[in-house]
Amino acid sequence: MAEITASLVKDLRERTGAGMMECKKALTENNGDIDAAAEWLRKQGLAKADKKAGRVAAEGKIGVAQSGNKAVLVEVNSETDFVAKDANFLGFVDAVAQAALASGAADAEALKSAKLPSGETVEEARAAVIAKVGENVQVRRLVRIDSANNVAAYVHGGKIGVLVEVKGGDADFARGVAMHVAAMNPPHNKAADVPAEFVAKEKEIELAKMSDKDKQKPAEILEKIISGKIAKIVNEVTLYGQPYVLNTDQTVEAAAKAAGADVVGFQRLAVGEGIEKVKEDYAAEVAKAMQV
Repeated sequence: MAEITASLVKDLRERTGAGMMECKKALTENNGDIDAAAEWLRKQGLAKADKKAGRVAAEGKIGVAQSGNKAVLVEVNSETDFVAKDANFLGFVDAVAQAALASGAADAEALKSAKLPSGETVEEARAAVIAKVGENVQVRRLVRIDSANNVAAYVHGGKIGVLVEVKGGDADFARGVAMHVAAMNPPHNKAADVPAEFVAKEKEIELAKMSDKDKQKPAEILEKIISGKIAKIVNEVTLYGQPYVLNTDQTVEAAAKAAGADVVGFQRLAVGEGIEKVKEDYAAEVAKAMQV
C-alpha cells in the first residue's frame, strides 16, 4: 500500500476542489494513484448528483456573459440561498455563463455538453459542484440575444436577469430599459404583442363591472368608455405603456422616441419562478427523526 502523504492529499485537493477527507479516502481507495483518485472522485460526484436529482432546487443565481451584441443569461439553481452564495457555486455559475456564450447553445439541455476551459463539460462540472456543496444543483434555463442591434444585459442582485435588444438609441438607453424590465416585469413589449384573447376577456370583465345605467348608454359612448379602460390595462401590461422607471413623467414609449430608439424585444429570468418551493417544518422533522 502506497503512503498517503499530506502533500499528495494537498495536490489532489488543488486539482479537484474536493474536501480533505474525500481526497484522503480517494487516494486510499486507489493506492495513492492521483490520476485514478481524481477519476474516482469524479465518479463519486456523479453518484451524488443522481441521488440529489429529485430534491427541489429553487434558490440560486442568474449568470450573465456578453461580448458586444451577443449576450446570454443562465439560471443555475441550488436548494438553499446559503449555497447560492458559496464560492464554488458562484464560480460554476460564471463558468456556465461563459460556456453558454462561447458555445452558442440554444437551451439548457444543449448547454450540458458544452466544454468549460477546464476541459470538463457543463454536466460533469455540475456533478463536481454537487459533490462539493452537498446540494442538488441544476442548470435550469438559458436565454440569449445575438443581434446587430444594441444589446444590454443587466442582473439585479444575482436574482433577476434581463436581456434587451434595442434598434437605435445608445447603450445607456438600452441599459435603462433593461433596468426597467427587471423592476416592472412587463408581460409584453408593445400593445400589438398583447394577445387578442386577453383584450377580449378584459372587455368582458369591464362590461360586467359597469352599472345597469351605464350599460343603457348609446353603443358608441359605451364603446368609448370600454376602450379607454382597455387602453389603460394594455398600458399596464406592456413595456411601452408603462411609466419609465428612470423618468416616471414619461412612458417607455416616449423615452424610446426621445432617444431615437425602438425596443425590439427583451428576455427576463428570475430565480426560482415557476418552481414550487418546499416549506419545511423542522420541528416536525426532528420529532420524526427521534421516533426512528
